[in-house]
Amino acid sequence: MKIVIAEKPSVGRELAKVFGATVKKDGYIEGKGYSFTWAFGHLLQLAAPQEYGFIGWRKQHLPMLPQKFKLSVRKIKTKDGYVEDPAVRKQLNTIKMLFDEATEIIVATDAGREGELIFRYIYYYLKCKKPFKRLWISSQTDEAIKEGFRNLKPGTDYDTLFNSAHCRSQSDWLVGMNATQALSISAGNRSVLSLGRVQTPTLALICARYLEIQNFVPKIFYQLSILLDQEGLQFKAMSLLSYDKKEDAEAALLRVRDVASGFPAGGNVTGVESKPRKEPPPLLHDLSSLQQEANKKKGFTADQTLTLLQGLYESKLVSYPRTGSRYIGDDVFAGVPRLIDLAKDHPEFGKAAEFLGTIPLNKRSVNAKKVTDHHAILPTGEKPYQLSSDKQAVYDMVLGRMLESFHQECVKEITKITIESGSEFVANGTVIRSAGWRSVLNATDDDKEEDSVSLPKVKKGVQLPVPEKTLLEKQTKPKPLYNEASLLKALETSGKEIEDEELRYAMKDSGLGTPATRASIIETLITREYIKREKRNLVPSAKGLAVYDVVKDQKIAQAELTGQWEKRLEEIRSGASVADFKAEITAYTREITHDLLTSGASISGKITPPVQETV
Repeated sequence: MKIVIAEKPSVGRELAKVFGATVKKDGYIEGKGYSFTWAFGHLLQLAAPQEYGFIGWRKQHLPMLPQKFKLSVRKIKTKDGYVEDPAVRKQLNTIKMLFDEATEIIVATDAGREGELIFRYIYYYLKCKKPFKRLWISSQTDEAIKEGFRNLKPGTDYDTLFNSAHCRSQSDWLVGMNATQALSISAGNRSVLSLGRVQTPTLALICARYLEIQNFVPKIFYQLSILLDQEGLQFKAMSLLSYDKKEDAEAALLRVRDVASGFPAGGNVTGVESKPRKEPPPLLHDLSSLQQEANKKKGFTADQTLTLLQGLYESKLVSYPRTGSRYIGDDVFAGVPRLIDLAKDHPEFGKAAEFLGTIPLNKRSVNAKKVTDHHAILPTGEKPYQLSSDKQAVYDMVLGRMLESFHQECVKEITKITIESGSEFVANGTVIRSAGWRSVLNATDDDKEEDSVSLPKVKKGVQLPVPEKTLLEKQTKPKPLYNEASLLKALETSGKEIEDEELRYAMKDSGLGTPATRASIIETLITREYIKREKRNLVPSAKGLAVYDVVKDQKIAQAELTGQWEKRLEEIRSGASVADFKAEITAYTREITHDLLTSGASISGKITPPVQETV
């Protein structure tokens, strides 16, 4: 009997359906020579400190450095505390029975780092020694599943992927458990103060931005605006200089040669620049960019978008959602014309799809070397049916982005007119000559809205009337609070603030966390009561600010730490030493534990008193 193990029941049932297996058993489905079983996500986890003999939270236990990590059955919370989940234990027994009977084991958990970890923990916990094969697919359509089963990979091909995932899991345990206990103990054990490898630098970003705004002192400055007239067509120009003192601005205003001051044509055009600018289409969506768009357009949280997208994936409507790549290979590109053709009857995008059928497709998003485990998110071509409004909105973002990405460049004409009238003034204008990809969603350039004006044709050297001049009082503004879209972008691009070239490269695609984990990090910070949502913004609580105040100058709060670890984890995936990595993490754990045990006392008066929690 061939045993296929999926990550969750819905996927196991779908695989069974594709193969025509219909006999339902307790925890699996069999038929046609196959048995299809499943996990419920992570059935097993690294054991809690007490399972290594570290009973209670005591300073003398720290740092906790298990010689060998144990696996423990997932727990549930009851009135008597945390106990082994009986449903998980039962399913593990079912999987063990099937593995014992198996002639072949086929791994069909999610084709990624976490999916590999879920299976391997089950496999090792059950002490299974049988070889296994790996199903690696980027879509849940029947065709993709059948093709994947025809091309199963040896399980050993993914040993380094598991090593990388297991090291990530162990290092998160070491740092998270030890840092959390160290800070909580030194703060007087008033409540659990959770720290984590990705959680803490993310909190640091939010707190630093919030405090920057709180401490921001607006600065008043002045600018001049003039209105010019070119044969009845009027346009505005702004002074090139800004003025700190009002009297300096007023003096400059008096020097403007406007009509009211007796100058019929006091604006001297000293320069005219007009040049085309080609804007390439945006890349296809990965999870992070889609979460950002959904937050901006619909107000969805990162977690909501991931849940909706996962539902679309399991309904066979989109490709694998947890991807960090915005590219596809030539093999996938070969199927894009069919996907575009199927969009011709879409009520919003039909016209764009029709047009794309008449031109060569833009290949900016086609680069096999930049495809990671999975390619960018695409529709599968299956027809959506009776989707909820939220699912339809996310599906349309995927479809719309596909049409944009393979569309023509947007061609703009950028015009800059320089005028001298007592001082130097500039008028900027942008005119779209060919909308190209922007025609799909009628997208405007949000960042440059004020420049999206048409300027009249003028020549250098002409003198224009200035019918109006104005003194404008302005003030400097702080950066805005983070919302989910801007935070996701900051997590994604945090590597740009790091000097080391290799670390920047390691963080280029993953930044803080991964596309698959960033939504849960935000939700964890909210659950821990470190941050809260205010309208669409993310702001720190008093508790979050108190924790930040203690850790802000320590390694655990710095993006560099994640960069170093991401770099090492990627190296492990490529076959680098696991032992060296573990030695480095152990040394780091000792350092951070020592620092937090001495620095946490300052936090005790700043947090809400006692809340009994368990980590």
